[in-house]
Amino acid sequence: MNFRVPAVKDKLAGVLEVPVGRTPHDEAPAETLAGQMSISLENGRLYQELGTLFRQYMSPDVAASLLADPAQAALGGSLVELTALFADLKGFTSFSEEVYSGEVVDMLNRYHTAAVPCILDNGGTIVQFIGDALLALFNAPARQPDHARAAARAALSLQAAAEQFAAKVLKEQRAGLLRELEWPLFRVGINTGPALVGNIGSPQLRSFNAMGDCVDVAARLQTLAEPGTVVIGSTTRDLLGGAATARSLGDLHLKGKSQPVHAYVLTSLT
Repeated sequence: MNFRVPAVKDKLAGVLEVPVGRTPHDEAPAETLAGQMSISLENGRLYQELGTLFRQYMSPDVAASLLADPAQAALGGSLVELTALFADLKGFTSFSEEVYSGEVVDMLNRYHTAAVPCILDNGGTIVQFIGDALLALFNAPARQPDHARAAARAALSLQAAAEQFAAKVLKEQRAGLLRELEWPLFRVGINTGPALVGNIGSPQLRSFNAMGDCVDVAARLQTLAEPGTVVIGSTTRDLLGGAATARSLGDLHLKGKSQPVHAYVLTSLT
C-alpha cells in the first residue's frame, strides 16, 4: 500500500510504502505518519536553506556556531589573543570616480571572489566588508594554535590570487572587453595581540566583531603597505620565526599610537 507524503509548498515530498492490508484501520496511522514525515522533511529543507543563507552573509565559523547553539548570539565578549588581517584596494577611490556604479560593484565582487577563499581556506573568519576593505580574524571564534602563520599564509595567498586576477583583467582590457583603466591593488596589514571579541551591538541588531589595539594597528599597517605587499607587526614576525622571510621597515609612528611600532614587509613563508 502506497501513501503520498503530503505536498509542502505545492511539491510532492515523497511516497510512503506500507506493507499492510488496505483497511481504514491501517490507513489512518499510515496517513498520520506520512504527514509527520512531510513536516520533518520540510523542516530539514528549511534548516539547510537557513544554513546556506547564514554562510553567505557571515563567515562559516560564525554561522555554524550560531546554528549549533543560538545562545552564542548573546551580547558580550571576551579577551582573546588573535591575529587580525586588514586588506583594502589602493587606488579604489580614483577608480570609482572614473566608472559607473555598476562597474564599481562588479569590480569589488570580482576582487572579493578572489580574496575570500584565501582567508577561509586558512581558517580565517571574515567579520567585515567595509567598501573595498575587509577585516579577517584568526583564532576567533574558532581556535587556531598557529594563527599568526595562518594569517600570513592567507595574506600571501591573497596577493598571489590578486596578481592572477590582475593578469586576467589586463587580458580582458587588451581584448576590448574592459575599459583600459588602472585597476586597484590589494595592500595588507597583519598584527597579533589581545583583542576584545564577541557580539557587539544592541538587542535588535548585533554583529560578531573584534576591537582593540591589535586590530587598530593592523589597520594602520595596511594603510602604510605598498600595493601588492603585506606588512606585519613585530609580534606576528616573532611568532613566524625562521619560517618567514621579511624586510624590516624599522620603527613606524602610527596614528593614535604614542610609541613607535616596528614593522616588516613579509615576502615569503615556508
